[in-house]
Amino acid sequence: MTAEERATTEGSPRVEAAAPAETFRSGFAALVGRPNVGKSTLLNALVGAKLSIVTPRPQTTRHRILGLLHLPDAQVAFVDTPGLHRGHRRLLNRAMNRAAASALAEADVCVFVVEALRWTDEDQMVLERIAKAGRPAILVVNKVDRVRPRERLLPYLQEVAARHEFAEIVPISALKGDNLDALRSAIVRALPVSPAMFGPEELTDRGLAFRIAEVIREKLTLELNQEVPYGIAVEIDSMTEREDGQLEVHAIIWVDREGQKPIVIGPSGERLKRVGRAARLELNTLLGRRLHLDLWVKVRENWADDVRALRQLGLE
Repeated sequence: MTAEERATTEGSPRVEAAAPAETFRSGFAALVGRPNVGKSTLLNALVGAKLSIVTPRPQTTRHRILGLLHLPDAQVAFVDTPGLHRGHRRLLNRAMNRAAASALAEADVCVFVVEALRWTDEDQMVLERIAKAGRPAILVVNKVDRVRPRERLLPYLQEVAARHEFAEIVPISALKGDNLDALRSAIVRALPVSPAMFGPEELTDRGLAFRIAEVIREKLTLELNQEVPYGIAVEIDSMTEREDGQLEVHAIIWVDREGQKPIVIGPSGERLKRVGRAARLELNTLLGRRLHLDLWVKVRENWADDVRALRQLGLE
């Protein structure tokens, strides 16, 4: 099995006996919501594999990412999306909003993720887009494990239920894995009767280079914290199979200002070494093989407002 095949099948549940064709359900479920409500954590939990990177920073997810869940009676194609937000000052922000809106328009069911006990103007904006799209919507109230005391949850659920005619409302904790079986069942009920759209061994539409680049970006974002995470992008320059069986990867970290380069590298290169080490260790486990990882930091002025750069990075 190649590295690409391992990246695609890793974590995919074994399918036992499929349901009869006349009852089998299949379709696209778009995970939508404002930034930082836990959509990527939820995708990973639902499919049982890490497909989307996760950090505490809003707008970590920049792409549409497909994750497949294979069940005996259904196949769910989850689409993780960038958080819909009001900040349109850069081309990157507008491209992220378009990616989310496109997934919403094409979905068979919208999985609208909100944070327990919170409702913001951006939540309302997402709901208005869902209503305009006219798709069935399941409201997912995430992070219920943080609600103290628990009696506060019921009035909140009653309040949000009055905002829209949701197909179902499911309180969960994506981080803890609470109530995910109920959510999977609710999503399957909302899908059309249809044959499977993907092979039983497929897990994602994203290739190996994309997944490696995203893990590197995740480690950079965690390491940089409050400094320059929004000004960085990662591009895989080359991947080579070595004679010793290792995969040799050369990756470019793009920053959008000259002054950011020394911040990313750190004193004596120590920050970049930590990022490379953390990414390599996770990728060794994720891909089931050893990697040799070389990171290079380069400047591309204002790449987040450059259409050509966004296209090159798969963001436009």
